[in-house]
Amino acid sequence: MTAVAWKVEIDPGLCIASGSCPAIAPDLFVLDGPHARAAQEEIAEDERALDAAEVCPAMAITVRDASGRVVGPRP
Repeated sequence: MTAVAWKVEIDPGLCIASGSCPAIAPDLFVLDGPHARAAQEEIAEDERALDAAEVCPAMAITVRDASGRVVGPRP
């Protein structure tokens, strides 16, 4: 069983559905109409989630650790 370590959030007010996040991690992100969404809100640590947050042209993805600290996009 995989421990939940991160929470993935996509701000629908910022998301422009560019498709970059599901292109990087299709099992973590889904294009759902005019916006992308996280396939699961809570995930195990996965570098691809951080990569997706960094390449998002709208900066709509935030990844937080279990304590709520932002880990992605990386500073």
